[in-house]
Amino acid sequence: MSATTAQPGPPARSGAATAIGWVLTIGLNVVAPTLTYNALVDHGWSEFGALLLSGAWPVLDTLVHLVWHRKLDEFAIVTIFFLVLTAVVSLVGTHSTRALLVKDSAVTGLFGVLCLVTLLAPRPLMFYFGRRFSTDGTPESHAWWNGLWQFEGFRGVMRTMTIVWGAAYLIEAAARVVLSYVLTVDAMVVVNPILIYGTLGLLVLWTVRTAKRSRAEGEARAAAAAAAAAGA
Repeated sequence: MSATTAQPGPPARSGAATAIGWVLTIGLNVVAPTLTYNALVDHGWSEFGALLLSGAWPVLDTLVHLVWHRKLDEFAIVTIFFLVLTAVVSLVGTHSTRALLVKDSAVTGLFGVLCLVTLLAPRPLMFYFGRRFSTDGTPESHAWWNGLWQFEGFRGVMRTMTIVWGAAYLIEAAARVVLSYVLTVDAMVVVNPILIYGTLGLLVLWTVRTAKRSRAEGEARAAAAAAAAAGA
């Protein structure tokens, strides 16, 4: 497929379905686990018990997606994998707060490794994450997203995004491990969520801007090629 061929636009999407999907994904994977964890710890639960119970929300999100779309996508599989991994890692070794912070860093570091490893697969991890957040889950929107893989520019962007996310989370994990031993536990409890959500926010912002710029550049190349062909 020529690099100058214009990529097709997305099919008509249900605004309500898209909004509901975003609210459920963010609410059940980020907001609800955080609120549940903090509330349980404030009421005397151990960090491990609070972490384990707050992990039920992402599982609920996976079940909702499974019932809604009647299939288990790659995003859900990765979410379940890391929930299980977090529980297993938390059980290993001592259960001190400092050790828990270091173990938490190890999990995000493993996510970074997973991103880079999937570069060896037919399609990198960000392709599947992008499909989860760029479509409304209908077969038509999934077919549109899958069809974009034929374009060289799209493939390059997905691989670049996967490299950046993988490298960023490896750096973030290493920084949190170092800070866990340099700072006091009280200070690290404050710094830890800032690093987690700050890294995620910057990556999401960069990803959105990169996707928009890539699409605009692709459309410009296609328009220039069409004009040149018309002139010839």
